[in-house]
Amino acid sequence: MNITMLRKSYNRSNPPPPPVPPLECADMSALSAGDLSPSNARLPSDCPRGALDAALLWRQAAKAEKAVTSHRTPKLRRPRGGFCFLVALTFAAALLCGCAGSAQTNQSAQAAPKPGPGVFFVATNGNDAWSGRLAAPNRGGTDGPFATLPRALAATREYKAGQGSVQPNIVLRGGTHFLKAPLVLTPADSQLSLLAYTGEQPVLSGGRRITGWRPTTANGRNVWAADIPEAREGKWSFRELWVNGRRAVRARQPNRGYLEVAELPDKTPNWTDGHSRFRYREGDLKSWPTITNADVMVMTRWVESRLPVVAVDEKERLVMFAKRSVFQLGAGDRYYVEGALELLDAPGEWYLDPAGGTLYYAPMPGETPERTEVIAPVLRFIVRLEGQPQAENFVERLNFRGLTFAHAEWDFPRDPEVAKRSAMVWPAPSTEIGGFAQAAIGVTGAVWGEGVRHSTFEQCKFVNLGAYGLELGRGCQSNVISRCEFADLGAGGIKIGETRIRDNAAELARDNEISDCYLHHGGRTFHSAIGVWIGQSPNNRILYNEIHDFYYTGISIGWTWGYDPRAKATNNLVAFNHVHHIGVMSDGDGPILSDMGGIYMLGMQPGTRVVNNLWHDIQGLRYGGWGIYTDEGSSSILIESNLVYRTTHGGFHQHYGATNVVRNNIFTFARDHQLQRSREEAHISFSFSNNIVLFDKGVLLGSTWKNDNFILDRNVYWDTRLTENPTEMKFAGGTLEQWRARGHDQDSLIADPLFIGWEKDDYRLKPDSPALKLGFRPIDVSRVGPRRFW
Repeated sequence: MNITMLRKSYNRSNPPPPPVPPLECADMSALSAGDLSPSNARLPSDCPRGALDAALLWRQAAKAEKAVTSHRTPKLRRPRGGFCFLVALTFAAALLCGCAGSAQTNQSAQAAPKPGPGVFFVATNGNDAWSGRLAAPNRGGTDGPFATLPRALAATREYKAGQGSVQPNIVLRGGTHFLKAPLVLTPADSQLSLLAYTGEQPVLSGGRRITGWRPTTANGRNVWAADIPEAREGKWSFRELWVNGRRAVRARQPNRGYLEVAELPDKTPNWTDGHSRFRYREGDLKSWPTITNADVMVMTRWVESRLPVVAVDEKERLVMFAKRSVFQLGAGDRYYVEGALELLDAPGEWYLDPAGGTLYYAPMPGETPERTEVIAPVLRFIVRLEGQPQAENFVERLNFRGLTFAHAEWDFPRDPEVAKRSAMVWPAPSTEIGGFAQAAIGVTGAVWGEGVRHSTFEQCKFVNLGAYGLELGRGCQSNVISRCEFADLGAGGIKIGETRIRDNAAELARDNEISDCYLHHGGRTFHSAIGVWIGQSPNNRILYNEIHDFYYTGISIGWTWGYDPRAKATNNLVAFNHVHHIGVMSDGDGPILSDMGGIYMLGMQPGTRVVNNLWHDIQGLRYGGWGIYTDEGSSSILIESNLVYRTTHGGFHQHYGATNVVRNNIFTFARDHQLQRSREEAHISFSFSNNIVLFDKGVLLGSTWKNDNFILDRNVYWDTRLTENPTEMKFAGGTLEQWRARGHDQDSLIADPLFIGWEKDDYRLKPDSPALKLGFRPIDVSRVGPRRFW
């Protein structure tokens, strides 16, 4: 079949979707009928920022299964344009228009409940023998708030058992609330709110303060030391430490940057087979007395491996490990070593001596023991939400607002059975391997749930953690994560769904929203972790978030390699997000991994839309620093009105897939190639139309473009190096005439798109831009990222 016949067949069976209609503010009948959904609504350039949320909330309120919106009213700033919206919610109605003084109640300033029926307070100066009904101790010291969350939770259960008529609330006063065990909420705790006291910032900590510091010397330096008897007894070990809210550095070599693997003495037949030793370069490592307490973190391909050291042979320059790396290592792979006393050589570093039960810390200038708070993690989980979706027994209508979750750490279980239960991935990882095949997927969330429905996390912080921040897995449906911050994360930010495909609708994670969140500085320990990960889960909305400073990928959707029609990551909406500094950090660290993207997608995803996002400053080490990356089997995805710039390997890359539509995007200034296509197949890979591609290095088209099973047309291309001779631009090695003879880019232009100031990342178009004449619709990136109108 020739290319013309293929195109006709493709167009008949897979017509490109028409432009997504804008929200019509006056069409209230359509809204009330529930016709508006994330898959068929787009926010136009002149609508208020809150319009999309308002319309979606109208639809949600009209359906009982979307009752989560009764916990959350839309937060709208004063509209820019003249559109007016009427929003009907289960418990509230508001008029949204362009008139001054029409602002809605600011929920961020919403006061916590005052003392009353069903309201219980928890404070660090409380007492579990008191009633918990008062926000502060009374003058006589005979009554006041509870001291602990478990006691308050027990009180809410007692209140509900007494048939209390008001939904119970637990209000936490400011300060750090140290938990002795994870707070476990079950279906019996449904319809419960855990709230911060107005104007205060309570911290739920899974850690413990380290006190009793004394001056001493270690490794020839003046340091502090504290006794940790549980470490000596083998009952407590940790790899993270926070000093005055700052992540301290586990003593490492080198202090900044990375070493490189010299050679591999052992051949492995497959790239998926790992190594248990490698040869290092002269002078990089030594057989220090405490080297067997250390770990080597080695990065290869798209993963890291944490490898406990068992020996160093200085004569052969070999380092041996108790585990194997995830994949086959290669010469030049980057690594560092941490956790040996001999590496304690810089301010801010620490070392835990397990045999002696002593923690050493090299203070920063100006730090004193009296004015320094040191916290080490004890718990793996801070909160566990334990529904039973297989029995349709859910934890429902929980509301967490204004809380901070901190100081939890995940580590590899030693026992295989514990590992199967702990990692929550399928198939279960091997305890003989020092990592996970992708995305640090087995690392759990410090706040973890399954069978959670119609619940909200609002204005919460997930910080100073050694794991993912929040994980909502099996059977988690119709939850909202809004205006939360995720920072200083050992792994990633948010995980939604699972790796397993669920056929039971009650066990499928779906219909969740992540909006207006700020996720940054993740992957501190598990470098391959992801900002927002969506597994086998449909109908989720990722809206108006900012994600940056992750070593691997910003957003990942799907967990099916290939064309398995059972894939569940369908109809997801990714809109108005700002994702940047992925692979390379804002401070210049990295890249250390390969094969990543601002957004990374896997498997068949009909209905999934990636629209109106900003992606930039994305770097891969050896390959694969892409802006938008459709990996194996990614199909039926709409990629529209995105701006992508400064990537190492391409603004857009499709490994292989089918019927993807890439239109009305701007791709600029990739280093190696601007667009990449890595596999030839018998069907149409994608259509690429009405896009602008601007570059000054590399080539336009990378990898393979031989079989013509793709559609490119009505694009504007411009290579700034060819200003005087634009006809010299090459298309897969040929001239434009040769390219058109193959049936591509018949109506495309080689022309300066006339951006107002691309040198300053200003990609607005001048009125006489040739792209506008081809029908390009301007992209407004001023809206991306969290909205500041609450």
